Amino acid sequence: MNTVTQQTQQAQQTHQVSNLVDAAAPGNPADRAVKRRRVLDILDAAGRESLLLTTNTALTWYLDGSRVHISLAGDPVAAMLVDRDGDHLVTFNNEAARIAAEELPDGVALHAVPWHGQLHAAASMLAPGGKPLSEADVADELRTARQQFLPGESSRYARLCADAAAAMTDVLAEATPETTEFAVASALAARIVAMGAEPLVLLCNGAERSGFRHPLPTPAPIGRRAMAVVCARRNGLVANVTRWVRFDAGTPAELDAEARIAAVEADIFDATVPGARLDGIFAEIREAYVRHGFGPDQWTLHHQGGPAGYAGRDPRATPATEDLVVPNQTFTWNPSGPEVKIEDTVQLTGAGIAVLSVDPRWPAAVVNGIRRPLTLEL
Repeated sequence: MNTVTQQTQQAQQTHQVSNLVDAAAPGNPADRAVKRRRVLDILDAAGRESLLLTTNTALTWYLDGSRVHISLAGDPVAAMLVDRDGDHLVTFNNEAARIAAEELPDGVALHAVPWHGQLHAAASMLAPGGKPLSEADVADELRTARQQFLPGESSRYARLCADAAAAMTDVLAEATPETTEFAVASALAARIVAMGAEPLVLLCNGAERSGFRHPLPTPAPIGRRAMAVVCARRNGLVANVTRWVRFDAGTPAELDAEARIAAVEADIFDATVPGARLDGIFAEIREAYVRHGFGPDQWTLHHQGGPAGYAGRDPRATPATEDLVVPNQTFTWNPSGPEVKIEDTVQLTGAGIAVLSVDPRWPAAVVNGIRRPLTLEL
């Protein structure tokens, strides 16, 4: 039994304690007061009296972690009207009791409509004149309001990301070349759900499918080398983690590519500073691929990540994304090349980049002052 596997039971006990902490009622009062002030500032700038929030990203941010979904693929089962007098959450009558008991922060008024009713229309009717601002009207302003993380949500995010990284270690440390991609994904799903989170994305490719960058799992055995990816959501926040496992020492070409993609990421981290624009960071990404031997077209073959938090990427960075980077903002950059990728969720702190999705059991190397994951060799 390897050292990583021996440490699993103790780590899982730690996860259970973390999960009990995260099971507390949603809505940090201090953080929610700041978020409400940010939304009121948006109303002031627009000269309007109310705003209707309808997406999972906006609702879970504003409610500070409440679950407002049933199906992971469906629309939220609630809508929020924010006006100058207070916060009004509207939901269907078959959801109201559970939301009131388990998801409603203090100071939010709950309204119910029939399960067959019109949720958004009912919430809009609570607004003066029945015409609130829509999210689409102020999408950029709301994204800006989500950027700078507050103390409570920063703490929750760090715990989630650490738990997701630990789940990766638990699963991949037990893998063998005969383990199937489906088995890796199902084991990850079980651990993610057990820690009180939702597996939004589960990817796995074995040695025969390593050319795919978004590899949905198949029944194929993973073979001598595999990648696993998880995006796990808890309290509305999404942790993004990629890890690799290998059952030999690796080829010289693999080791070289892994070192070079870590160098690309290090350049991205260096460019992620307060006041930088996402399009400027994207330009640095393109240059980093060339500097480290991946060629000028590599960025065109997969998205590169961007700010993270209440969406997997909020937003994805592109050559046309002009959002400014702010202190305490969170990111998941994911540079990739042929059969190689690196990805963790990080936060920009006063001391620089802090990696949130860390498990001390996973092998790592220091790259430009930051510990970064290596391939786990079993």
